[in-house]
Amino acid sequence: MLGKTTIMAISLVIIAIVKGSRKCRARRMPRNIAPHFTKAAKLRPILGHDSVMDSFPAGDARRAKPIEMRIGLISDTHIPEACEHLPERVFEVFAGIDLVMHAGDVYVNRVLDELSRIAPVIAALGNGDEGLDGHRYSLDPDERVREAHLIEVEGVRIGLVHAIPTPDETSDEVFARAMDREFGGPVDVIVQGHSHIEGVMRFGDTMVINPGSATLPRNLIGVPGTVAILEISNGGQISAEIISLA
Repeated sequence: MLGKTTIMAISLVIIAIVKGSRKCRARRMPRNIAPHFTKAAKLRPILGHDSVMDSFPAGDARRAKPIEMRIGLISDTHIPEACEHLPERVFEVFAGIDLVMHAGDVYVNRVLDELSRIAPVIAALGNGDEGLDGHRYSLDPDERVREAHLIEVEGVRIGLVHAIPTPDETSDEVFARAMDREFGGPVDVIVQGHSHIEGVMRFGDTMVINPGSATLPRNLIGVPGTVAILEISNGGQISAEIISLA
């Protein structure tokens, strides 16, 4: 049962490396990026939701070690409407992460295929991913894509969904019911998209992270987008960082 909502801004570190404005264009895969699946073996799927451990050898001794988890968060890529390919900076920023969470409005499956070159990928189904309401594109059936995902890392429950009503725009009760509907109950972290507005906020015991849009930040064209990194350290400590793709 959520108490009185306390909204407090989380200190965000905005990394802006000035390299000039980069337009979305065909990108080269950096040579030093390879599949990086080691730490994703620490993900504990919640029964009836995710099974992201299926790709790992059953005898992998690294499973037993407490491992810090770094998760790359991305949303609202709108490819190929926004641009033909993901900005190259996405792959630079996400180099070495353990899992990619895409919060929806992917549009085409090859975006997930490209991201899977870095780490395992799961994605939420966005309102623009079904070819409805005038949207030109729709995702093909893909086991990586669901309306909502729920995973657990180091005891931290993380929910992924395209959009969820939060107490800054509705009530605590509506927020609680939405978590029940999407994740079966309260979670520690929610990753969502939809608004194209990056930010990290806390509502009671739940941190809500929106990585913004990698291609259409705040629905602006020709402006560097944003992504985010979520870190779960040993013992379940949580930190989130919004990163500019400038």
